[in-house]
Amino acid sequence: MAPGLSCQLPTRKTCRYILSLVWSTRNLLIVIITPIILLPMLTLVKGNEAKCAYCIVVMAILWITEALPIAVTSLLPIILFPMVGLLSAKDVSNKYLNDTAMLFVGGLIVAAAIEYWNIHKRLALRVLMLVGSEPRWLMLGMMLPTWFLSMWISNTATTAMMIPIANAVLVQLKETRITKEAEGDDIEDLVVQVEMTAQNDSLGKNEGKTTKTEKTVENVEADSPEYLRMCKALSLGIAYAANCGGVASLTGTNPNVIMKGVADKVFQERNAPSPVTFATWIQFCLPISAIVVVFIWIWLQFVFLRCRTKRNTPEQTQRVRDVIRMEYASLGPISFAQGAVIVHFVLLAVLWITRDLGGVGGWGNIFQPKTVTDSTPSILISISLFLFPAVLPWKFSERTKGKSLPALLPWKAAEKMVPWGVVLLLGGGFALAHGSQASGLSTWLGCELKVFKDFEPWVMNLVLCFIVAAATEVTSNTAICSLMMPIMSELALTLGVNPLYFMFPTAIATSFAFMLPVATPPNAVVFSYGYVKVSDMAMTGFFINIFAVFVLVMGTETWGEAIFGFHTLPSVFETANITTSNSSLNC
Repeated sequence: MAPGLSCQLPTRKTCRYILSLVWSTRNLLIVIITPIILLPMLTLVKGNEAKCAYCIVVMAILWITEALPIAVTSLLPIILFPMVGLLSAKDVSNKYLNDTAMLFVGGLIVAAAIEYWNIHKRLALRVLMLVGSEPRWLMLGMMLPTWFLSMWISNTATTAMMIPIANAVLVQLKETRITKEAEGDDIEDLVVQVEMTAQNDSLGKNEGKTTKTEKTVENVEADSPEYLRMCKALSLGIAYAANCGGVASLTGTNPNVIMKGVADKVFQERNAPSPVTFATWIQFCLPISAIVVVFIWIWLQFVFLRCRTKRNTPEQTQRVRDVIRMEYASLGPISFAQGAVIVHFVLLAVLWITRDLGGVGGWGNIFQPKTVTDSTPSILISISLFLFPAVLPWKFSERTKGKSLPALLPWKAAEKMVPWGVVLLLGGGFALAHGSQASGLSTWLGCELKVFKDFEPWVMNLVLCFIVAAATEVTSNTAICSLMMPIMSELALTLGVNPLYFMFPTAIATSFAFMLPVATPPNAVVFSYGYVKVSDMAMTGFFINIFAVFVLVMGTETWGEAIFGFHTLPSVFETANITTSNSSLNC
C-alpha cells in the first residue's frame, strides 16, 4: 500500500472481534433481516397465495434457526397476516384456542399430576424389578415404561427421568466388573446421587456438582468396549422408545394434536363429524408404535450387544437388584394421593376410548350430536385434580384444624410443570393452517403436486413420509407438521381420496427422527450424557427410520384402510370435489 494512504486492512484481532459481535447478535439480526430479504415475494408475486407463502417462509426460518423461542414465533401470524392484508387479527386469534387445544391442555394437566406425585418413576422401577438384570432384558425393562409413559406425559420428561435410573444401574455393573471389594456400601450414596440427578433439567446438567455418574462419563473412553456398548444400547433404547411412545396416543406429542385439529376443521367445513378420535387413533397408531419399538429392541441388540453378551455374574445381578430395590423402597408405600391420581388417569383413558367406539356406540351418544368431544372428559378430569383431596378428610382434620384440604394438584405446581408454551405452539400451527386454506396456498400446492397422480398412492405416501422424516431430523416436528397438514389434505382431495390418507402418515412420520441429537428432545437428553456419539446415533437411527416408515405405510394400507377407509373419498366430499375439479382444470 502506498505510504501516503492512511487506510489499513483490519487486523486479525479486529476481524475476530467483528465476527464475535455478529455471532453474539445473530438472533437479533435474523429476526430483523429475514422479513426484509423475503420482501420480493410480496412485491414480485401478486395474490393471497404469495402473501401466505411469505408469512410461512418467515416463520419457517425463525423456527429452524430458533432465533426466537419456538412458542414466541408461533405468535407471529397475529402480526404477519394482518400486515400483509391476508386476514384480520381477530380471525387469526380465534384459531389459537379451540377444541383440540383444550384436549391437549387437559392431557398436560393430568401428566403434571402424574409427575408431581412421582408415579411415573414408581412404574418404571416396578417394571425393572420384574425383568431382571441381564443386559437385553434390562434394556427391555428400560424401554417398556419409557414407551408407555411417553404416551401420556412429555417424552422429554420421561427420558430425563429414565436416564438417571439407567446410569445408576450402569454404574453398579461397571463397579462390580472392576472390583469385588465393595459389596453395598455405595448403594446409599448412589440413591442420593440418582435423586440429585433426576431433579436436574431435561438436558441432565448438574450445575457444577461432580457426581459418580459424571466421573463415569468423563472417563467413558477408558471403559471396556463391552461396557460402552451396553451404555449406548440402554441410552438409545430409552430415547427411541420415548419417540415411539408419543406416536401411540393422540395426546402423546404435538404433531398428533395438530393433525387432529386440521382434520377436524376439514370435516367440520363439510358439516361432518371427524373420524379422528382418541379411540380410532389408538387402533391405528398403537400397533405401528409397538412394532417399531420391538424392532428397535432387537436392532440395538444386534448393533451393540452383538446378541452374545456375557451373562452377568451373581454379584452384578445382586447389586443391580439392590440399587433398584433401594430406589423403589425410597418412594415408600403408595399414598392415598398417588392412588387417587392413578384412578383419575385410568378413568380419563377409559372415557377417551369409550366416547366413540368407531360407529358401534359409546357414552357420547347419550348427549346431543356434536356437543361432546374428547376435550370434555379431558377438562372434567383436570378440574377434578384441582378439587379432589390429596389426603383423607378425617385424617387431615386431626392434624391441622381450620385449614382447607390440599388438592391432588396445586395450581402453583400446574403453573410450573405444565408447558404452557406448547399451547401457543399448537395455536400457531392452527393459525398457519387456516391462513394456508383461506389464501388458497394449500389448494395451489395440492394442484402442483397433482403431477404425481400417475404414481401408485402408496408410493407417493412412502415418498412423502421419507421426505417429512428427513426434514424432521434438522427442524421442529411441530413446525413441519403445521406446514404440511393443510397441503396434504388438499393433495388428497385433488386426487380423490380420503383427506386423512396423506395427513395421517406424514403427521406420524414427523416423530420418526432417530438419527441426530437435534432431531427430538429425547435424542438430545441421552446425547448430553456422553455415552452416545453422533455417529452411533446416525448409524443406528438410519435403519430404524427406514423400517419405521415402511411399517407406517404398511399399516396405512392394511388396518388403517379398514378403520378409516383411506382409499375412499367420503360422501360429504364428493359434491365439493366435483365442484373443485371443474374449477381446478387450470391447476
